Amino acid sequence: MTPAVDLVTLGESMVSLRAGGPISAGGCLSMHVAGAESNVAVGAARLGHRVRWTGVIGSDPQGEFILRQLRGEGIDVLHREDAVRSTGVMFLEQRTADITRAYYYRSASAGSTLNRGDVDEALAGGARVLHLTGITAALSPQAQEAVEYAASQAKSAGILVSLDVNYRSKLWSRDEARAALARVVPYASVLIASDDELGLVAPDLERSQAELGSWETAEVLAAKQLFDLGVQEVVVKRGAAGAGVHTAEGRHEAPAVPVTSIDTVGAGDAFTAGYLSALLDGENVAGRLHRGVLAGAFAVSTAGDWEGLPRTGELALLGNHIAGSTQR
Repeated sequence: MTPAVDLVTLGESMVSLRAGGPISAGGCLSMHVAGAESNVAVGAARLGHRVRWTGVIGSDPQGEFILRQLRGEGIDVLHREDAVRSTGVMFLEQRTADITRAYYYRSASAGSTLNRGDVDEALAGGARVLHLTGITAALSPQAQEAVEYAASQAKSAGILVSLDVNYRSKLWSRDEARAALARVVPYASVLIASDDELGLVAPDLERSQAELGSWETAEVLAAKQLFDLGVQEVVVKRGAAGAGVHTAEGRHEAPAVPVTSIDTVGAGDAFTAGYLSALLDGENVAGRLHRGVLAGAFAVSTAGDWEGLPRTGELALLGNHIAGSTQR
């Protein structure tokens, strides 16, 4: 039976209120939809895939705004409304040209009540890929349980599980994240992390770099640990330094696309959307990296979490900037 959708993702989407300068100075705020999982959903949908996003919103105008925006992107929205709790809100402050600060107002939000019932509905009809992030697990014990349950159910159903660590220090400590993610990682086939997040899923990496010798040695060590847990692809995001993927066959590398950076918020999610869309299209690891760094380049060179993400026909706009990837 053909799965109902290509990609399912679940988590909290919020209203993001963006300021072009210090919030304390006042001025205009622009309203956007924010959330790692919905960012990936938009990115994958624009690249031609059938995508479902599942989450909980409040019975408020902010929630209506989120639904309208996601549906406008062609996403299958499967949501639950909480009559008591509010939709989460985030303020984003462009403090300097290079520093953006986030202020969350999502404690006890509607999105933090995600539960097993929501997961069952999200996976009904099947999917080819389930994408999860550590952000959702950080929202509440109930949401953490839902993430672990989703990963378990998906793997049992033969659905590929993608997990992006996406650590947020304002939501939980490294120790809390490490303990929770340890219960989810064994279900993941694709593990995505920035280089400074690998220690949360590969404990031996918490040793000093001096002991390990170099970041390359550290990544290889982390990959081996994760392979032992059942992970097949360890994807490492390095921002302006590009990205790499470790598999049992070796390591692949791709440089970042040289563009003028406008807004780095959402760049990691854009990379993930590009990588997973290429995986769904049957591309090899090098092809997945290629599309991932392309999507990331679109994100950083345009304003907004997801507004500048490319459609399939637009990838060639930056395609000539790719210098190729290297397998070692």
